[in-house]
Amino acid sequence: NKSKASKHFFTLPQFCSQHWITTTPRLAPAHLPHTVGPLFEHQPFIVTWNIPDLVCKRYNISLDTSAFKGVPGQFLSLFYTDRLGLYPHIDLKSRKEFYGGIPQRANLKASLEKARADINYYIPSMTNRGLAVIDWEEWRPLWDRNWGTKRIYQTLSVAHVMQANLSLSVQQATVKAKQQFQEAARNLMSGMLALGRAMRPNYLWGFYLFPNCYNYGWKDQHYTGQCSKEVRRQNDELLWLWESSTALYPSVYLQVAALMVRNRVQEALRVSALPGWSATAPVFVYMRPVFVDDNKRFLSQPELTVTFMPTMSACKFVSTTIVILFIPLSISPLQLSCEALSFYLTSTLNPYITNVTTAAQLCSDFLCRGNGRCVRKNYKSSHYLHLNPESFRVVNTQKRYFVLGSPSLADLKSLSRRFNCQCYKGLKCTPRTYKELAKALMFSVKRGQYQNSPTLRKVGLDDTEQAIIYLIYLGSFKNMSVYANV
Repeated sequence: NKSKASKHFFTLPQFCSQHWITTTPRLAPAHLPHTVGPLFEHQPFIVTWNIPDLVCKRYNISLDTSAFKGVPGQFLSLFYTDRLGLYPHIDLKSRKEFYGGIPQRANLKASLEKARADINYYIPSMTNRGLAVIDWEEWRPLWDRNWGTKRIYQTLSVAHVMQANLSLSVQQATVKAKQQFQEAARNLMSGMLALGRAMRPNYLWGFYLFPNCYNYGWKDQHYTGQCSKEVRRQNDELLWLWESSTALYPSVYLQVAALMVRNRVQEALRVSALPGWSATAPVFVYMRPVFVDDNKRFLSQPELTVTFMPTMSACKFVSTTIVILFIPLSISPLQLSCEALSFYLTSTLNPYITNVTTAAQLCSDFLCRGNGRCVRKNYKSSHYLHLNPESFRVVNTQKRYFVLGSPSLADLKSLSRRFNCQCYKGLKCTPRTYKELAKALMFSVKRGQYQNSPTLRKVGLDDTEQAIIYLIYLGSFKNMSVYANV
């Protein structure tokens, strides 16, 4: 893995829901935009790991990633400032300028040539699928968003104009500098995305932190978390960026989680629909599974629900959405951080993601006929895709996670009342009626009687181990199916 050692990620793919209310389960969601299909076939909601194992292996601490998809395939490539092209920026401490310092002084041709070599190095395969995230945070492409310490880019841009034409006033130079800055930033960023798409079309390209909602102020008593009209207008100005991106990578934090997450993700999904494509662009949300003010404490299962589920439900338009969880292994010493993460995985996160990934798969298979993903009818509701504990159990054996059980007809009717279906591009996924759900359930039960043992053998469990699993829960369910994380 060639990712930078200073940042460690694991990714939690998720989907979001549609604010679209209907009273009949048979009505087809015709006006919902289609979405691109899942990254992994028949799996609308997956989890994939992207943290270097060597970080914890040096302490002989193994991390149980069996609940995750794509391990050790690590398909997320993160391009920092020094890993893609010749990124013009300024070191704020030393005031040293790199590659011209400001976008107007950048050598676009040389930068793209360097980027070509970088992409070949960091993504050697031309056929693999994955995520490509460009992490350029020193300046923002819209002039007015370079506030605080980033004002230095405005100052140098104005000076650059006045050096070329001493007759201009500061006001005149500022107008011209803004135009030059935004044009150069656009050419550089869209050029990188175009190159990435051309060289690695199977990767989903976009910039980290885009779009942003800037919905700070969560300590205010009347905080709503909504993105301001000005922010939405500015995001509309970045249409060129959304048209150039094949994925969006916004970031959220955990203060007033539901409000912040819901509105930030909803704004990301809003701009994903701006280009007017036949299928909306996927949105991948960066999130920490720790508290901002206490990065030594991981989220409990109820806290996971409060933070992750608004992400799944905050969307007006949705595509394959992944939550990329930033894990700050900063507890001193590092060994304690790895030990804490290892315990958190086995005790909390792995069982939780096994639950929700299976729930998403079940809803897709039964309600959406396997041709789409489930989205809430009312994104503000508290209806979440969790397995009914009276119908299912999560089992962990030999570092493998299984879900044992079968949905009841009442479970499926509940899904029908609360969720609609968003179809994958080119497919039909009209939600099943109650009668159709009953038939599908009967067929599933009959099929499961013949498929459970092959499913368990597929993940390497012998007859004795299979028998142990069945004996544990034999009395729990009349009709038991096995969902294996394979």
